Amino acid sequence: MVSTTGEHAAYYELDEALRPVQKDMPATLVEPVERIAENCEPALSSVLFVAGAGGSLRAGVTENPVRLTRSVKDALTYVSCGGAPVYVWPGGGITFMVDVTRLPENAFGYVPTPALVAPIEFTLKKDDYAMLGGHVDFVRPLAEVLEEKERQRQVGALPQNPWPLKPYAGSSES
Repeated sequence: MVSTTGEHAAYYELDEALRPVQKDMPATLVEPVERIAENCEPALSSVLFVAGAGGSLRAGVTENPVRLTRSVKDALTYVSCGGAPVYVWPGGGITFMVDVTRLPENAFGYVPTPALVAPIEFTLKKDDYAMLGGHVDFVRPLAEVLEEKERQRQVGALPQNPWPLKPYAGSSES
Protein backbone atom coordinates (compact mmCIF):
# COMPACT_ATOMS: atom_id res chain seq x y z
CA MET A 1 0.00 0.00 0.00
CA VAL A 2 1.36 3.42 -1.01
CA SER A 3 -0.14 6.85 -0.42
CA THR A 4 -0.61 8.96 -3.54
CA THR A 5 2.33 11.15 -2.48
CA GLY A 6 4.61 8.25 -1.53
CA GLU A 7 5.03 9.68 1.97
CA HIS A 8 3.46 6.61 3.54
CA ALA A 9 3.97 3.05 2.40
CA ALA A 10 3.56 -0.38 3.96
CA TYR A 11 3.67 -3.96 2.75
CA TYR A 12 1.12 -6.55 3.85
CA GLU A 13 0.53 -10.23 3.18
CA LEU A 14 -2.70 -12.03 3.96
CA ASP A 15 -2.59 -14.81 6.54
CA GLU A 16 -4.68 -18.05 6.41
CA ALA A 17 -7.74 -16.14 7.71
CA LEU A 18 -7.23 -13.49 4.95
CA ARG A 19 -6.24 -10.82 7.48
CA PRO A 20 -3.47 -8.40 6.42
CA VAL A 21 -0.19 -8.86 8.29
CA GLN A 22 2.45 -6.15 7.95
CA LYS A 23 5.84 -7.36 6.74
CA ASP A 24 9.10 -5.74 5.69
CA MET A 25 8.93 -4.03 2.33
CA PRO A 26 10.48 -6.27 -0.37
CA ALA A 27 13.55 -4.75 -2.00
CA THR A 28 11.86 -4.81 -5.43
CA LEU A 29 9.15 -2.41 -4.14
CA VAL A 30 11.41 0.11 -2.39
CA GLU A 31 12.52 1.86 -5.60
CA PRO A 32 8.98 2.34 -7.04
CA VAL A 33 7.79 3.79 -3.71
CA GLU A 34 10.76 6.19 -3.65
CA ARG A 35 10.03 7.17 -7.27
CA ILE A 36 6.43 8.04 -6.36
CA ALA A 37 7.64 10.22 -3.47
CA GLU A 38 10.28 12.06 -5.52
CA ASN A 39 7.75 12.88 -8.25
CA CYS A 40 5.27 14.58 -5.93
CA GLU A 41 5.54 18.29 -5.31
CA PRO A 42 4.05 20.30 -2.49
CA ALA A 43 0.70 21.70 -3.52
CA LEU A 44 0.17 25.43 -3.70
CA SER A 45 -3.10 27.21 -4.20
CA SER A 46 -3.25 29.44 -7.23
CA VAL A 47 -4.64 32.81 -6.24
CA LEU A 48 -5.30 35.10 -9.16
CA PHE A 49 -6.65 38.61 -8.83
CA VAL A 50 -8.76 39.87 -11.71
CA ALA A 51 -9.60 43.55 -11.98
CA GLY A 52 -10.35 46.27 -14.42
CA ALA A 53 -8.85 49.71 -14.66
CA GLY A 54 -12.02 51.78 -14.71
CA GLY A 55 -12.61 55.02 -16.54
CA SER A 56 -11.91 57.27 -13.56
CA LEU A 57 -8.59 55.53 -12.91
CA ARG A 58 -7.63 55.80 -16.58
CA ALA A 59 -8.71 59.47 -16.62
CA GLY A 60 -6.25 60.02 -13.79
CA VAL A 61 -3.53 58.79 -16.11
CA THR A 62 -4.51 60.55 -19.35
CA GLU A 63 -7.03 63.11 -20.55
CA ASN A 64 -8.41 60.48 -22.90
CA PRO A 65 -8.88 57.10 -21.16
CA VAL A 66 -9.64 55.31 -24.44
CA ARG A 67 -6.22 56.24 -25.81
CA LEU A 68 -4.60 54.62 -22.78
CA THR A 69 -6.66 51.47 -23.35
CA ARG A 70 -5.62 51.36 -27.01
CA SER A 71 -1.97 51.88 -26.09
CA VAL A 72 -2.16 48.86 -23.78
CA LYS A 73 -3.78 46.75 -26.50
CA ASP A 74 -1.08 47.92 -28.97
CA ALA A 75 1.69 46.99 -26.46
CA LEU A 76 2.85 50.61 -26.32
CA THR A 77 2.05 50.70 -22.60
CA TYR A 78 3.19 47.95 -20.24
CA VAL A 79 0.82 47.13 -17.37
CA SER A 80 2.00 45.65 -14.09
CA CYS A 81 0.45 45.23 -10.67
CA GLY A 82 2.71 45.87 -7.71
CA GLY A 83 5.62 45.18 -10.02
CA ALA A 84 4.24 41.77 -10.99
CA PRO A 85 3.57 40.98 -14.65
CA VAL A 86 -0.09 40.78 -15.59
CA TYR A 87 -2.11 39.11 -18.30
CA VAL A 88 -4.29 41.71 -20.01
CA TRP A 89 -7.55 40.18 -21.16
CA PRO A 90 -8.71 40.74 -24.71
CA GLY A 91 -11.76 42.89 -25.26
CA GLY A 92 -12.69 46.39 -24.22
CA GLY A 93 -11.22 48.26 -21.31
CA ILE A 94 -8.15 47.22 -19.37
CA THR A 95 -9.01 44.02 -17.53
CA PHE A 96 -6.04 42.18 -16.13
CA MET A 97 -5.16 39.11 -14.11
CA VAL A 98 -2.18 38.77 -11.77
CA ASP A 99 -0.71 36.03 -9.57
CA VAL A 100 -1.00 37.50 -6.07
CA THR A 101 2.00 35.53 -4.83
CA ARG A 102 4.14 37.83 -6.98
CA LEU A 103 2.89 41.03 -5.31
CA PRO A 104 4.59 42.68 -2.34
CA GLU A 105 3.19 41.93 1.10
CA ASN A 106 0.14 44.06 1.99
CA ALA A 107 -0.15 45.30 -1.60
CA PHE A 108 -3.94 45.57 -1.49
CA GLY A 109 -6.05 48.13 0.29
CA TYR A 110 -9.71 49.03 0.36
CA VAL A 111 -11.99 52.04 0.41
CA PRO A 112 -15.52 52.34 1.80
CA THR A 113 -17.12 52.45 -1.65
CA PRO A 114 -16.75 49.35 -1.13
CA ALA A 115 -13.85 48.54 -3.39
CA LEU A 116 -10.47 46.87 -3.30
CA VAL A 117 -7.50 49.00 -4.19
CA ALA A 118 -4.71 47.26 -6.04
CA PRO A 119 -1.42 48.74 -7.19
CA ILE A 120 -1.42 49.14 -10.96
CA GLU A 121 1.37 50.64 -13.00
CA PHE A 122 1.33 51.87 -16.58
CA THR A 123 4.85 52.13 -17.99
CA LEU A 124 5.63 53.83 -21.28
CA LYS A 125 8.01 56.32 -22.83
CA LYS A 126 7.52 59.95 -21.85
CA ASP A 127 6.98 61.04 -25.47
CA ASP A 128 4.33 58.36 -25.94
CA TYR A 129 2.68 59.45 -22.71
CA ALA A 130 2.45 63.00 -24.03
CA MET A 131 0.91 61.76 -27.32
CA LEU A 132 -1.76 59.88 -25.32
CA GLY A 133 -2.79 63.08 -23.59
CA GLY A 134 -0.98 62.17 -20.40
CA HIS A 135 -0.72 64.65 -17.55
CA VAL A 136 2.88 65.53 -18.45
CA ASP A 137 2.83 68.70 -16.33
CA PHE A 138 2.89 66.40 -13.30
CA VAL A 139 5.78 64.19 -14.46
CA ARG A 140 8.79 64.61 -12.19
CA PRO A 141 12.32 63.27 -12.37
CA LEU A 142 12.83 60.13 -10.30
CA ALA A 143 15.66 61.77 -8.34
CA GLU A 144 13.24 64.46 -7.16
CA VAL A 145 10.64 61.91 -6.06
CA LEU A 146 13.27 59.90 -4.18
CA GLU A 147 14.15 62.99 -2.11
CA GLU A 148 10.69 62.88 -0.47
CA LYS A 149 11.59 60.25 2.14
CA GLU A 150 8.47 60.87 4.27
CA ARG A 151 6.19 59.80 1.38
CA GLN A 152 8.07 56.58 0.69
CA ARG A 153 7.45 53.06 1.88
CA GLN A 154 10.14 50.50 1.14
CA VAL A 155 8.81 47.40 -0.59
CA GLY A 156 11.12 44.50 -1.23
CA ALA A 157 11.35 43.46 -4.85
CA LEU A 158 10.57 39.85 -5.66
CA PRO A 159 13.37 38.39 -7.76
CA GLN A 160 11.01 36.62 -10.18
CA ASN A 161 9.34 39.89 -11.19
CA PRO A 162 10.64 41.84 -14.16
CA TRP A 163 11.32 45.53 -14.35
CA PRO A 164 10.19 48.05 -12.97
CA LEU A 165 11.31 46.64 -9.62
CA LYS A 166 14.66 45.56 -10.97
CA PRO A 167 16.82 47.22 -13.63
CA TYR A 168 15.59 46.93 -17.18
CA ALA A 169 18.35 46.50 -19.75
CA GLY A 170 16.65 48.75 -22.31
CA SER A 171 15.55 51.51 -19.95
CA SER A 172 16.42 55.15 -20.23
CA GLU A 173 15.52 58.10 -18.03
CA SER A 174 12.86 59.34 -20.49
